[in-house]
Amino acid sequence: MIYQVTPAIGLDERLISFDFVRSSGPGGQNVNKVSTAVELRFDFKGADLPQGLSERFRTLAGSRLNQDGILVIKAQRFRSQERNREDALERLFALIRQAAILPVYRRPTRPTKGSKERRLLDKRVSKTIKQGRRPVGEE
Repeated sequence: MIYQVTPAIGLDERLISFDFVRSSGPGGQNVNKVSTAVELRFDFKGADLPQGLSERFRTLAGSRLNQDGILVIKAQRFRSQERNREDALERLFALIRQAAILPVYRRPTRPTKGSKERRLLDKRVSKTIKQGRRPVGEE
């Protein structure tokens, strides 16, 4: 099965594995008996992602991506395995969608002649205002 992340990007389900572990934190007896937290493991190196996208993905993943090229996402927000599994998948897809967005590079521009003239005129006006505030000197 292929998970369709964007119209151009699809992930093979063989690259994604799930481990169910016990959740941390408060929760009464349920937290001690049931393994509801999900650890999603995504084989980043095995995925055939475009070059630019994979570089941005590696940057966004940060410390969640280990040396072997496996991304680990832990989801334990909900009380059921299925909802945590869906949450982990959605977080993975959101990370890939965010990496798929091309950064917009700023093209440097130069100030126009009119803006330079207005700036110099403003400087001259403020200079005369400040000169008018000076105490009158002895002549």
